[in-house]
Amino acid sequence: MIGHENRTEQPVLWNSNYVKVWIANFMLFFAFYLLAPLLPLYLRDTFSAGKAMIGLVLSGYTLTALCVRPFSGFVVDSFSRKKVLMICYFCFALFFAGYFITGSLVLFAAIRTLHGAPFGATTVASSTMAVDVLHPERRSEGIGYYGLSNNIAMAIGPSMGLYIYHTIHNFELLFTLSLVIAFAGLAIDSTIHCRERQPIRRDSKVSLDRFILLKGWSEGLCIAAFAFSFGVISTYIAIYSQEVLHITSGSGTFFMLLAVGLILSRLVGSRSLREGKIVQNASAGMLMSMCGYLVFTAVPNLYGYYAAALMIGLGNGHMYPAMQTMFINLAPHERRGTANSTILTSWDLGVGIGIIGGGSVAEHLGGYSSAFWLAFAVNVLGVLFYFAYARRSFLRNRLR
Repeated sequence: MIGHENRTEQPVLWNSNYVKVWIANFMLFFAFYLLAPLLPLYLRDTFSAGKAMIGLVLSGYTLTALCVRPFSGFVVDSFSRKKVLMICYFCFALFFAGYFITGSLVLFAAIRTLHGAPFGATTVASSTMAVDVLHPERRSEGIGYYGLSNNIAMAIGPSMGLYIYHTIHNFELLFTLSLVIAFAGLAIDSTIHCRERQPIRRDSKVSLDRFILLKGWSEGLCIAAFAFSFGVISTYIAIYSQEVLHITSGSGTFFMLLAVGLILSRLVGSRSLREGKIVQNASAGMLMSMCGYLVFTAVPNLYGYYAAALMIGLGNGHMYPAMQTMFINLAPHERRGTANSTILTSWDLGVGIGIIGGGSVAEHLGGYSSAFWLAFAVNVLGVLFYFAYARRSFLRNRLR
């Protein structure tokens, strides 16, 4: 009888609204990852773009998302979160139709760059909605499981996209699939039921902390360093596989193994987060991921290629939800949107700089191998800064 009472007292994690947010977020990222590894090939084959130009064009998406993120957190905290989510998700889905009219490199760059804005805003609104519909006692654990929606999309999306490309070489079909999947996610989000929050009353003084969680600056710097490395690897892996390792279809398996590592570590790490092991999860994940980047760069063969994918996945799967929980724990309840936008802004900043920097280094300073060594070096700097300062800063400033 006592055991039965304990089970009924346990708050539900997978409530219906959380499941809907989870599935819709999966579709958001699936639509994104279906195209992500193929766009460098599309630019090379369709517009004869060089390495540096590919990096410049593709970085626009991330940099636009970066610019939008801080304002998205402010808007999400100030207005109806569901309405903000629906508007942003609709714009994100609609932009996939723009890829059908990209007759020139300039037009493609413009549409791709603008597409980053609704993506950045939607991810902030969606992750904040997920936090809202979770029971407070299951919040840290729920944040970890929420990230599985991204990770599973990463496992399936690139592999399916690359399979379609290598099978029928039809980019228009891929654009259509992304369009349909994104609108399906929007339809699911429209069925979410959540409490309407009263708009937060703010004084007229405008300050930076309305848009950026200033307490989390050191954690944000770490995230940017880790994102730099991930941006280089994830963007140039398909071309690197073909041109350097002569692997024609292995990049799909690379993303699959990366996602398997992410999923496994999320499943284990979510339980640790529930037990309060936030700092330990982040530390272990950073070290594992750093070793993965070293293996990828120092062992340029098939074994290092696939082993690194699994290691980076395991590391990031432990690190990212722990760091996101840090941001949430540094912010008061009414600033969850700002906390979520800050970590996502930091991630976008790192990815954007990584795409541009990786493309430039690959073009002018020794090819993709040099770009990947740069990715490893920046990752090491982020790890060192975390252990030297950011970890203690979090323990000193956290609110809960």
